[in-house]
Amino acid sequence: MQDALRTELLNVARAAHAVAYAPYSNYRVGAALLAEDGRIFGGCNVENAAYPQGNCAESGAISAMVLAGQRRATAVLVYGAGLHPITPCGGCRQRLREFCDPKTFRVLAVNEGGLQQEWTLEQLLPHSFGPDHLFP
Repeated sequence: MQDALRTELLNVARAAHAVAYAPYSNYRVGAALLAEDGRIFGGCNVENAAYPQGNCAESGAISAMVLAGQRRATAVLVYGAGLHPITPCGGCRQRLREFCDPKTFRVLAVNEGGLQQEWTLEQLLPHSFGPDHLFP
C-alpha cells in the first residue's frame, strides 16, 4: 500500500477517533475503510448506557460505505489509544468479512504513539464463514 494512501487512511481514522462518543469507557476508536473504488469511509465508536447497544468504529465505516453504494472493501485502518495497536474485535472481523476477500484485505492497526502493525483479515480470522459458504 502506498504511503500517501496510508496517510490518508490514518487522517480519516484520527478524525473519527477525535469525535468518538465514549463517555463510559473513555476508550475512543476511529476507523477508516478503503472501498474497492478508492473512496475512504470513516467511522467512530458510539457507546450507549445500555452497554451492548454501542457500535464499533468499523461498523460505522461499513455502514457509511454501504450507504454510498459500495459493497467491497480492500483495507481498514483502526486507530486508538494504548501501548499496543488495536485490532477489530471478533464481531467486526466477521462484519468486515462480509465485504472483502479475506486473503487480500489489509487490516492496519495504529496506536496514538504511531506504532503500526498489519495483517490480512485471513490472518486475524482464519477459516472464516462468509457469503461464499451460502452461495457457492
